[in-house]
Amino acid sequence: MSGDEDDAPGARIARARRRRGLSQSVLAGLVGRSESWLSQVERGKRGVDSHTVLTRMAAVLRVEVEELTGPEGGADEEGQRVYEPAAEIERAMMGYDAVGASIGGPVPDGASRPAHLRAMAKAAYAGYQATRYDDTGRLLPALIREAEQAGRAPGGDSREACSVRALVYDTAAALLHRVGESGLAWSAADRALSAAERSGRPELMAVQAYRLSYVIASRRHPAEALELAMSAADGLERAMRDPDADTLSVYGGLHLAGVNAAAAVYDRAMTATLLARARKIAARTGDGNRMGTAFGHVNVAMHAISASLQLGDAKAAIETGESLDPAALPAGLTGRRTQLSLDLARAYAMRRQDAAAVNLLLAAERLSPQLVRYDGRTREVITSLLRREHQPSTPELRPLARRAGVI
Repeated sequence: MSGDEDDAPGARIARARRRRGLSQSVLAGLVGRSESWLSQVERGKRGVDSHTVLTRMAAVLRVEVEELTGPEGGADEEGQRVYEPAAEIERAMMGYDAVGASIGGPVPDGASRPAHLRAMAKAAYAGYQATRYDDTGRLLPALIREAEQAGRAPGGDSREACSVRALVYDTAAALLHRVGESGLAWSAADRALSAAERSGRPELMAVQAYRLSYVIASRRHPAEALELAMSAADGLERAMRDPDADTLSVYGGLHLAGVNAAAAVYDRAMTATLLARARKIAARTGDGNRMGTAFGHVNVAMHAISASLQLGDAKAAIETGESLDPAALPAGLTGRRTQLSLDLARAYAMRRQDAAAVNLLLAAERLSPQLVRYDGRTREVITSLLRREHQPSTPELRPLARRAGVI
């Protein structure tokens, strides 16, 4: 067996299974699949195209998911970063050169003003939501450095300065999470939450808890992500007095973060409960993009689709998705619109309806080539489709895979 084959997911699964002393029939039964299916997976004839099955398999084998799959979406097969701007963003976040000056007293006041930084942060976040990931990634390093410099200038610990710093790092966390840089996203989200706490604004603290919950879930800690989202929702509920639509949208967003985490731990009852609560909140807010949450009826439905996929129910995901009109989303939310096609493509791939899956991937690419290229789960779907490729029915799959950087 060559080195590449030995490092393939199927070979990794086989090694982990043998270490646990399990037969193919026993492992297959524990994850709800047939022995012949597992045999094909281990021989590299097919992939594990269900995140739910993969996570269950990791739990049974007592390993991390990454041990079975290799590098996550943030790196290619050679371990190189897929998202090139991440390196410069990381360097900006590691710029501690002003610490020495601040030990000896505040640095001279030559930093950017909060109003200027706030406008820049809002523009960067709009670029992120429009899936202009490369452009936004190139803006962030300078924005992070300016935010850090402003934080050490006279008045840098004011509530306004802290709220702006939170917005800068929130944008960084959102972007890094989306392109598969989960470790770096965690650092950015933690800084955003810390700054928000110093701002004294409950709704801003709740927004950062919302962001951090998604990032923690992506780091394979869904139980902790669920606890964070629900704790923040409870705290915001206590703080709300005749809440406006902005605050309600954040409150609803926390419930959707909870849906994401509850589905990841296969808690169907909690998932259903939180979706029902989110629908009631959306009835009060309508669809919008308040506080950057994109909260509303459509986003609730999209989380229902995502939860169905996490729980292995592709049929339910398709039924929900095909009745959904993404045009109801506010303008500028290209990422949300694209995500609907990506989720439906994943659902059709799970049901082995490959032509439909490829058509939806192509529709997603027309909306946002960058999201298709950087989304880790989409790359997994394309890889799975390639493994069982039938060129007469999916002639555009291989060109799509090349454009997405999968081959």
